[in-house]
Amino acid sequence: MKNWLKENPLTDLQGNLPALLAAVVLAVLVLTAFIGPFLVSHDPLAIDLDSLRRPPGRDHLLGTDSIGRDILSRIVHGARISLAVGISATLLSLGIGVVFGLFAGYFGGRTDLVLSQVFDIFLAFPSLLLAIGIGAVMPPGLSSAMLAITLVSWAGFARLVRGMTLSIKEQTYIEASRAIGASTGRVLFRHILPNALPLLLVAGSLRVGGFILLEAALSFLGLGVQPPAPTWGSMISLNRMYINSAPWMVIFPGLAISVTVISFNVLGDYLRDRLDPRFRA
Repeated sequence: MKNWLKENPLTDLQGNLPALLAAVVLAVLVLTAFIGPFLVSHDPLAIDLDSLRRPPGRDHLLGTDSIGRDILSRIVHGARISLAVGISATLLSLGIGVVFGLFAGYFGGRTDLVLSQVFDIFLAFPSLLLAIGIGAVMPPGLSSAMLAITLVSWAGFARLVRGMTLSIKEQTYIEASRAIGASTGRVLFRHILPNALPLLLVAGSLRVGGFILLEAALSFLGLGVQPPAPTWGSMISLNRMYINSAPWMVIFPGLAISVTVISFNVLGDYLRDRLDPRFRA
């Protein structure tokens, strides 16, 4: 853990141009989510019947949609929702997965058997289909989208943590800690978990982009955040019928999703190369 803190990979991005660009894009995206809504001049919910389907121009840099709402303002406001869902779902699913994974890997025996079967049940279903099923039985909204994504994702983190726990608990320092009377909680959360954090950071960074894409899919299907709240997925869904006559209404939200997901994946790959001992070797 101390070696990882000394060799923090985020301080050594200059030697990797794609990762550096991805980090810059994500920094701009986060900044946009926080202060962007105060900088755009148009209300993302304001309907302007005199500006229906206007192409990108001086007054509307990215054009307007089918009822005259400014697309740039809606994309900027949608960034806050997408990041909130992606990061919150990652933290929630990671937290649940860490707890169950630590217990399964450390205690072993029947506890490991039962929990591993639960993991396998959740992992047996395709994530998107399971998220659609969960979203269909819940009232649509931001909380429902985050909960659906969390429920379909925690088992993957739990399986990863279980494997790392099985490996770490056999190390000499873990046996020494137990020999001197360290409690189970101390061994789990002071010794095993800190040594698993680098790989958990990699796994989490790789999944944020996928969770944002999953939220966009749920919003596209009408199971996520509901209109008129601006989300990238719902913008594509509401305007897809105009893709031939007014393609900017679909292209720009699609680009926002693509750039965000690619940036998270590129940065996650960089962290994996730097933190995973198998790739560093």
